[in-house]
Amino acid sequence: MANNLTRFNPFGDLARFDAFRDFEDMFKNFPLGGASAGQAAVPRINLDVSESDQAYVVKAEAPGAKKEDVKVTVDGNAVTIRIETRQENQEKQGETVLRSERYYGVQTRRFTLAHDIDDARAAARYQDGILELTLPKKADGGGAKVLQIT
Repeated sequence: MANNLTRFNPFGDLARFDAFRDFEDMFKNFPLGGASAGQAAVPRINLDVSESDQAYVVKAEAPGAKKEDVKVTVDGNAVTIRIETRQENQEKQGETVLRSERYYGVQTRRFTLAHDIDDARAAARYQDGILELTLPKKADGGGAKVLQIT
């Protein structure tokens, strides 16, 4: 019977107290209101990466971006995609402006691949909101190169 007894410690829970234990969960489903209500979410660069024996093919979503606002940098096996986004919304009633909103942002996505990229043969193409990168593999290393988007 004595083996089933445990000593009660009234301060045991305080010794294990972690003030930030559930901090992230507290804001998980918190509804945003005020100035940010009704605004579209900031887009994210989503990627599809496929690999063959000779090259990687990367398809990135960049809806609404202009070709001149997209920049791709290749450095060894690291690839960086940078997209500037500008958006203006204006509501008018006749000649009176009721609401005017502007958004400017830069989205960046950087990832590394298993093999170094042959930047001399790498190519980038942007059409219908999709950026397609063809990144041939190479055996030796090299410096960084900014790709020209066609």
